Amino acid sequence: MLDQDTKRRIDTARQILVGKVPDPKAQVEQITTALIYKFMDDMDRENEGLGGKAKFLTGKLKQYSWARLLSKELSGQERMLLYIDALSEFSKAEQIPELFRTIFKGTFLPYRDAETLNLFLKEINGFSYDHSEELGNSFEYLLSILGAQGKAGQFRTPRHIIDFIVEVVDPKKDDKILDPACGTAGFLISAYKHIRHQNSSNFKAAEYVPSFSKKGPNDVALIEMQSNGDYRGDKLTPDARKRLAKNIIGYDISPDMVRLSLVNMYLHGFNTPQIFEYDTLTYEDRWGDNFDVMLANPPFMSPKGGIRPHKRFRISANRSEVLFVDYIAEHLTLKGRAGVIVPEGIIFQSANAYKDLRKMLIEDNFLWAVVSLPAGVFKPYSGVKTSILFFDRERAKQNDEILFVKVSNDGFDLGDQRRAIDENDLPEAYRVLQEWQKGNKVDSSIAQPVKKKAILDSRDYNFTGDRYRPTIANGKTQWPMVALGDSRYFTIESGGTPDSSNPEFWEGDINWVTLVDLPQGRLITEISSTSRKLTSLGLKKSSAKLLPPDTVLVSSRATIGRIGIARVPIATNQGFKNIVIKDHQSVEVAYVAYVVSHLVPDMIRLGSGGTYKEISKTNFSRLEVPLPPLEVQKEIVAELDGYQRVIDGAQQIVENWKPTIKIDSKWEMLKLADVCEINPESGDPKKLFGKRDFVYVDIDSVPNGGGQPSFSQILSTDKAPSRARRIIRNGDVLLSTVRPNLKAFAIASEIPDRVIASTGFAVLRPDARRLVPHFLYYMILDESLVGQMISRMGKGSYPSINQTDVADLTLALPQIDVQKEIVAGIQTEQHAVESAKELIRIYEQRTRNRLTEVWGE
Repeated sequence: MLDQDTKRRIDTARQILVGKVPDPKAQVEQITTALIYKFMDDMDRENEGLGGKAKFLTGKLKQYSWARLLSKELSGQERMLLYIDALSEFSKAEQIPELFRTIFKGTFLPYRDAETLNLFLKEINGFSYDHSEELGNSFEYLLSILGAQGKAGQFRTPRHIIDFIVEVVDPKKDDKILDPACGTAGFLISAYKHIRHQNSSNFKAAEYVPSFSKKGPNDVALIEMQSNGDYRGDKLTPDARKRLAKNIIGYDISPDMVRLSLVNMYLHGFNTPQIFEYDTLTYEDRWGDNFDVMLANPPFMSPKGGIRPHKRFRISANRSEVLFVDYIAEHLTLKGRAGVIVPEGIIFQSANAYKDLRKMLIEDNFLWAVVSLPAGVFKPYSGVKTSILFFDRERAKQNDEILFVKVSNDGFDLGDQRRAIDENDLPEAYRVLQEWQKGNKVDSSIAQPVKKKAILDSRDYNFTGDRYRPTIANGKTQWPMVALGDSRYFTIESGGTPDSSNPEFWEGDINWVTLVDLPQGRLITEISSTSRKLTSLGLKKSSAKLLPPDTVLVSSRATIGRIGIARVPIATNQGFKNIVIKDHQSVEVAYVAYVVSHLVPDMIRLGSGGTYKEISKTNFSRLEVPLPPLEVQKEIVAELDGYQRVIDGAQQIVENWKPTIKIDSKWEMLKLADVCEINPESGDPKKLFGKRDFVYVDIDSVPNGGGQPSFSQILSTDKAPSRARRIIRNGDVLLSTVRPNLKAFAIASEIPDRVIASTGFAVLRPDARRLVPHFLYYMILDESLVGQMISRMGKGSYPSINQTDVADLTLALPQIDVQKEIVAGIQTEQHAVESAKELIRIYEQRTRNRLTEVWGE
């Protein structure tokens, strides 16, 4: 066990360095380097004491002995220079073992303060190398303070989770063991200790208590991996020990991690640790190596653009988590076992690579159990939700079911401090998994077996256990219904508005949400900043409250039902009802936003008031939503977010596209009258059509911004408007000549017989020899004629331009073949825009369908 004096020395050494070396990983490297330096000298003194010879700091390296380094005869500056020289020489000296040379390679002193180095070396001097287990435990504690290596998606795996996985996988003394992303070798050390205590004469399985079953220290960082204690592995023969030393192997892409894992393995008794700097996903030279046991918590993050793996993987993917799981499965022997931590994307993401991987793991008999871990296991470094996949190729063939186990508590709270609590599902999970491995089914509230066929018959091979849990329908949905006013989960807060005329209340730094921050047409709007800001005084002088991030915002007055998620602290005006999530272990904020969007018709129906309807806080609080387990909520959100990304991308195309005609200065400038007939046919419908019906096109029949006119207004001649005298034919272009509707225009295509337009339009009939109708239409759509029309407008209540003014409008006109080429290019773009609109329609319908499923409708 780690004694308090050793822990104090490590903490003190870090505190000395923190002012000069703020990065935790760099602190660990400095302490590691100094410890190896000290331990080489210790081993020399030990050999000399036993009558042997020093083998490290001899010859020209003798000047760097630890005693000389700490000699009082040296000044601080001289000591610092000696230390810097020593680090450089150790990496090159042939008498230093290759392992130590690797550790010293590239090391340097990152500061030049002699006093800091003096204090630091004094603490290091308190350690001594005596081959005791204490040194290994000390280094484990030192590594436990490492923070997240966020850029690579690497997070320190809690020691009790490592031990849990190792105990379940149960590595044996003759197994060839690999961690393909070993970090600091935590899994490998735990596997080694597991094998040692399993091969000790004093080991009694009935009395053995794994670390994850013990009442831990108050801080999760202090948990050690399985301590050897008195388990010395005395039943391991010399040959077995040699084989074990060669069979425990680690790969890592980072030279820094390789250096730390080499030290860790060495301090646990491995004189020649098998740790290699190796990119598991892109290198091929070790592809042919297979393993009996594989243990891993591989990086979850892929670089921008994804991984570019070689072509030997079975699953086509560029996500690191997919490729690592594929690698592990493919490199197991026929009786191989594995335990691998995966992010939730592996469990339920709907992209093809994820689905193909899950299908392969079941159909090819790798997977036998999935253990869901609570979100927060990796805090404070990450709140990512993870699970453990357990592989056993032999056991998976013998069973037609997968065991799903849900761990809600691991013995520590799920906040950033990870303090010890009484609730711990890991012992029960281990008991159930052990019995399942023996072929025994055990009733447990945290476990359920699921037929492989049920998973394969699902559309996406989902690994969320709760999805397959039998449920009793509650009303229309299988999930329990929860009111938005249920104080266990939510708090409903209304907004408020301070005096808008008081400048002291505005231009502050508090995000203040109004309806303008939730644009029309978006299902859910994420808000990280707002168009207006409140001051603290302004907030104080209103009834609004400062709401925390991950609050769901719902507009509740006049325009009811726009929904947002605040990603920063915000306040809102009084036109909102805001849902503050109280229980984040039971509720996913984006899920609430999505299901509340399904309630918009109910909110509108419950609204009351005169000019502006509003849903009251009481009625809003009574609204109910289905609340499945958190994992299922996240699965639903992942699916809907995927749909929304498609919609957003297509929406960008639709909103930003408009035809642009680049006018060449060489084109001829012509009046419309030169290339068009203006209102070529006019007449009284009664005289033109007798008693037959006709189609009447007025301003409401023509879209703003261009399009096809509506032909739904069918009139009989006895009801003909007295001023309806413009006859429309195929190929005619309609142009509104009355303000404020100048942007109402259309091109007639495949129109019925007997169509007459209101006199509020000019009907332009292009001369087919000189002007392509769609070219004229696109010129209007490009607004090149609208400005001219505005300048010719008369005054009055309804300003307009007359036929003569329309005839005098000018446009730049290329040759007819150029017009056709331009029209063809624009129509190709337009087809893409129409496809984007159709994509929006399809994915909006998919969103509605999925929400309908959630509600059981």
